[in-house]
Amino acid sequence: MTVAVQLPRRKKGARAPDPADLLAWYDRHRRVLPWRLEVWRARRGERSDPYQVWLSEIMLQQTTVKTVAPYYARFLARWPTVTALAATKLDDVLRAWAGLGYYARARNLHSCARAVMERHGGIFPNSIEALRALPGIGDYTAAAVAAIAFDALAVPVDGNVERVVSRLFAIEDELPAAKPTIKRLAASLLPEQRAGDFAQALMDLGATICSPKRPACALCPWSESCGARARGDQESFPRKARKCEGRLRRGAGFVALRADGRVLLRQRPEKGLLGAMTEVPGSEWSHDFDAVRALASAPRLRAKVQWWRLPGVVRHVFTHFPLELAVFVAQVPRATPAPKGPQWMGARWVMLTDLPGEALPTVMRKVLAHALDTERR
Repeated sequence: MTVAVQLPRRKKGARAPDPADLLAWYDRHRRVLPWRLEVWRARRGERSDPYQVWLSEIMLQQTTVKTVAPYYARFLARWPTVTALAATKLDDVLRAWAGLGYYARARNLHSCARAVMERHGGIFPNSIEALRALPGIGDYTAAAVAAIAFDALAVPVDGNVERVVSRLFAIEDELPAAKPTIKRLAASLLPEQRAGDFAQALMDLGATICSPKRPACALCPWSESCGARARGDQESFPRKARKCEGRLRRGAGFVALRADGRVLLRQRPEKGLLGAMTEVPGSEWSHDFDAVRALASAPRLRAKVQWWRLPGVVRHVFTHFPLELAVFVAQVPRATPAPKGPQWMGARWVMLTDLPGEALPTVMRKVLAHALDTERR
């Protein structure tokens, strides 16, 4: 189904958006980012390393540049090539990813690296179709890698680009229904040369000038061509359908502390939320949580254990729902073994001093911090 677009009436003499104006702006004001070519290399016409482009684009999905930068540097130092990343263990990747969120990206990152080795001999393909066939690479990432690394005629459309294009053409239709139209209009702006620079210029424009609130229209190279600016309601674009907030889920986390300074951890199932990450044992997360019933999910240890519920709860917000976890703590003897069984995959006692290196998602680090802070008081 085609989404209707009402193009703005331009004032007499108003210019159509010219890609050359955006590229000239980009040449002067491009952001300095760890994964971009240095200026002197760019002037020599060298292209970006597709591995580095792909790595940065996967990390940047729903995550800020400021957050990604140190992770990107550590990943590249540890795994400088796709060959090195493919040869490592998934658990090592998850450990390095811990804290960056959206952990399916880490699993897909590892799977994609191995697929590049197996299907393409360790060389990233340069076509959108071949890139799209790799694990974890969708339409946006395929277009970004193709354009930035290979200068293919493609426009990757992320949230920043959606905002720029929807304002430029004053698109009245709401997201997500307007996405096909935005992609079509973005592609209509693509110049025949410098496709990679144009893609990054659009991203930079949205990130630095055409911001969600208080856009700096006076500094925009397309200000005279912008339909939303001509109307004076820039901040109302893009139009968005109202989101339905997910219902609160609740659960319990069980922090077993052994007398030799270790804590009990286990691995989550590979599929599902936080797949294959390390966790504190816990109960199911549900809308009708009951603390008494939740105790049935506590670890069955050989030693006699008394679980104490700590005051307060740990709060965390996922993309689709908020979560509250009650935290229970137990002190157990030094020789207590880790439980065994199907639900105890990867169960082990870990030194508290080694926790920073574990593949613990943020919500689990919150649970541990809540327990350990209370214990120290």
